[in-house]
Parts: sequence; C-alpha cells; structure tokens
Amino acid sequence: MSYNDRFIRACRGEQVDRLPVWYMRQAGRYDPDYRKIKENYSLLEICRQPELAAEVTLMPIKKLGVDAAILYSDIMNPVASIGIDFDIVANVGPVIDNPIRSAADVAKLKPIDVEGDLSHVLETIRILDRELDVPLITFAGAPFTIASYLIEGRPSKSYIRTKSLMYSDPAVWFQLMDKLGDMVIAYLRAHIAAGGKAFQLFDSWVGALAPHDFKTYVLPTIERIFSELSDLPQPKIYFPGVASGELLPTLTNLKADVIGLDWRVPIAEGRRRLGNKYAVQGNLDPYVLTAPMDVIKEHAKAIIDEGIKQPGYIFNLGHGLFPEASLDKLRELTEFVHDYSAEALRAQQGKREEVSHG
Repeated sequence: MSYNDRFIRACRGEQVDRLPVWYMRQAGRYDPDYRKIKENYSLLEICRQPELAAEVTLMPIKKLGVDAAILYSDIMNPVASIGIDFDIVANVGPVIDNPIRSAADVAKLKPIDVEGDLSHVLETIRILDRELDVPLITFAGAPFTIASYLIEGRPSKSYIRTKSLMYSDPAVWFQLMDKLGDMVIAYLRAHIAAGGKAFQLFDSWVGALAPHDFKTYVLPTIERIFSELSDLPQPKIYFPGVASGELLPTLTNLKADVIGLDWRVPIAEGRRRLGNKYAVQGNLDPYVLTAPMDVIKEHAKAIIDEGIKQPGYIFNLGHGLFPEASLDKLRELTEFVHDYSAEALRAQQGKREEVSHG
C-alpha cells in the first residue's frame, strides 16, 4: 500500500509536490451516509463502537480524497473518565449534569484512566492505523475550552461563569487547569501509542480571552502540555480557535509544529505574528462553501498563493464544516487545491532554478 505522507511533511516544513488538504469536522453531518448512521446512533454511541467510528472516520478519505484522516470522536469523551456526567444534546451541544462551580467540585475530579474507560477510542485508532493510507490525526480539547463547558454546564456565548471563576478564584482555576492538563497529556500520549500519526489540540473558544488573560490563566498549561509531549516525534498542532488572531504573538514558545489559523488573519500575517516559527494550517471561512464554485475557487486560490510562499502550509478551513455544506463542492475544492497548488509549486520551482542558473 502506498502511503501519502504529504500532510506529515508539510507539518515539518518540508517541500511537497502539492498542498495537503483536510477539513475540521470532515466526518460529519454534511455527508448523507453519515446522516443515515445518525438516524440510528448518537455521536457518543458511534464513538463507543470502534468499527463504526472507524467507518465514519474513513468516509471523507474515500469520498473527498483528503490527505489526512481525523479521528471520529468528541472533545468531551475523556471527561467521563475524570468524573463528569454529560450528554451531547441535539442542537445544543455538551450538557453537563454536575457542573464545576467550587473548589470541592474540582477536588472530586479523578485522574483519567484511558485504558480502562476509553479503550474503545484506542481500539478505533488501532483499526484505522491498519486501514488508512493517509496519516491519522487524533485530538483533544484544550483545558480552557473543556473548562468552559464544565463550568457553564453547556455551550455559552459570554463565558460569564468561566471568566468569573478565573478572575475571582484563581487558585481553584489553576487547580482545574492542572487536572485538565494532566488529562489531555495522558489521553494524547495513549492516542499516539495506539497508532495516531499526529494530534491537534482544539482550543475552540479561547479567543474569548484578552491576550493578557490568555497569557496569565491559560498559556502556562498549553505550554506544559506540548512540553510534556515533546518527546513524541509525531507532529503536534495547536488550534486556538475562532477570533484568536490577537493571541498568536503569545504562542512563540510552544513546542508545537503547526498552528491553525481562523479566517480573520491572513496567512502571511499569521506567520509574522508567530515569528515564522511554525507551519500553519487554515484558513478558508467555512461559509465560503455556500458560494458558487467559482467564488470558492477564487478564495481558495488567494489562500494557496499566500500559503506556498514558504514551506509548511496545510490547506484547511478556519473552523469546522457545517451541516449544510455540499459534499460535491468539498470534493471539487479538494481537487482544485491539489491541482492548482501542484501547478503553482512547479512554477515556483522553475523560477528558483532559473535564478540559480543565472
């Protein structure tokens, strides 16, 4: 079996013959076959059946031709192991039965038992490691984003309870960050041991914080996670989520390989804010996919032209796919990124050779 490692090479800042493509939430509700599965099983029920979770993970590889798979799972899965009762409620998101509101609530959280409580996730990874001919990205939710659900009790737009705890009781806040950091480290290490080829730390909502507050209350735990996993050779991605452009200059000491950008920050500016220290991933606005195909290609072309100016670029969306996205448009976009970037990279190489030959 030939193995497509373009994604891994791009993560490492190496030359590629065409840009690798994958999409956040690429296994999901835009796919009619997935919607049929969801008629019979909830998200959490799919996650608990390794063969089914692997099948869903494989769907976009077969249908879209993307260069990496991302594990079908949910960022909330590991919190069940540390003592949080939750459900994923349709049209709402994670709803917590026992939200965290006090020092006593934090004290009750147990260390994660990945092998004991989450063996189904590891088995899914092992199945995919045998079946895939592209790299498997596994993932975890970052501590702030997980904490926002645990404290609010459900998705929030204001994060009022989360910020209130953070500002008014920093000792409890840091205890929670430490426990969630330990959970993430153990969870991701187990993923890689089971066969994951890269991982992404999703911090979807941390852009709700001012840079000073992010540096004070969150960044030390993010740095610890990447530092404690830095012995692993597999590529490591941090996605600081939506509206996080102002946080990028604070990330320059992370022992990560790739930083994900949302659509508000151009690729060149994102690289500049990161001190040109990382490969970057992104950053098409997902809702551009509602446009006619020629408009989608125009937006993608502008991003590709920026991305290929230096090695270390992965084409992706600036956030996850939405249910109304078109499977056909995604397939065509993937082909366009592959074809256009291959042509543009060949032209770039030709110019370099002309210059070197004088």
